[in-house]
Amino acid sequence: MILLLIGTLVFSVGVFIAMENASVSRKQIQANIRRAGSYASIAAEEGELGKSARERLITPMVERFTGLAIRMSPAGKRVELQRKLRNAGTTARPQTLLAIKGALAAVGVGLIVLGALTGSLPVLMIGLLSFMIGFLGPDFWLNSRIRRRRDAMERAMPDTLDLLTVSVEAGLGFDAAVSKVCEKMDGPLIEEFDMVAREIRVGETRRQALRNFGDRVDSEDVRSFSRSIIQADELGTSLGRTLKVQADDMRVHRQLKAEEKAMKAPVKMLFPTVMFIFPAMFIIILGPAFLNIMSALANTSS
Repeated sequence: MILLLIGTLVFSVGVFIAMENASVSRKQIQANIRRAGSYASIAAEEGELGKSARERLITPMVERFTGLAIRMSPAGKRVELQRKLRNAGTTARPQTLLAIKGALAAVGVGLIVLGALTGSLPVLMIGLLSFMIGFLGPDFWLNSRIRRRRDAMERAMPDTLDLLTVSVEAGLGFDAAVSKVCEKMDGPLIEEFDMVAREIRVGETRRQALRNFGDRVDSEDVRSFSRSIIQADELGTSLGRTLKVQADDMRVHRQLKAEEKAMKAPVKMLFPTVMFIFPAMFIIILGPAFLNIMSALANTSS
């Protein structure tokens, strides 16, 4: 059964390569016509034969499967997935992720059915693995990207607020200070600040732009910063002092989170220590004694 699957895969790849090679001459002619059209008034006729095998075969299949995944998924799921993709800082579309999940899950279900009908345990295990990867893999990848991006933003928050404080105390307004920070720094946090600056430039109020900033980013530090700036704007307090206090508080918070992770390290090291290090130590320490005991028992019995 494994040989059958490998043979099917090799045959599919061979068909794709043959179709791609068959369209090389047509694509070369179209390229020459387009090149000539840059010097004269010759226009290339676009047709199905001028397209590659990927454009004629794979792209339509992906688009159809994407449409099917969109129709089968609820609207709330797509909105939540769009929010997660935005928090992850990726340009992927929810339709693409849903299509990937559906394709892998469908392949897994097909292999499970095939393995159950043929009684092949390897095919059944491969199907279960493919289904689990398709069902859980994209979500795990997305959540890990969101977590890494959030951690990077929280680490950069104190330094960014220090630069904001210096800019405000130098006489710049908050909007100009945000633009200056976007010019001098980079990273995921600066991308969000740049979004705030663009929203303000197109006519959004500062309060609403900061509120959108806190809603976009799944971080308590960012939400605390947004609430503090909105409150300082409403009450008319010193913006520079508010930024300085926020920077100090977030630096202390960052230090406390680092200490918390350091305290969790021994607990996380316990499992690999017990599973991988202790057995090797027992073999090295008790192995010679066990061999001596076995040799002594053999001599005694003889």
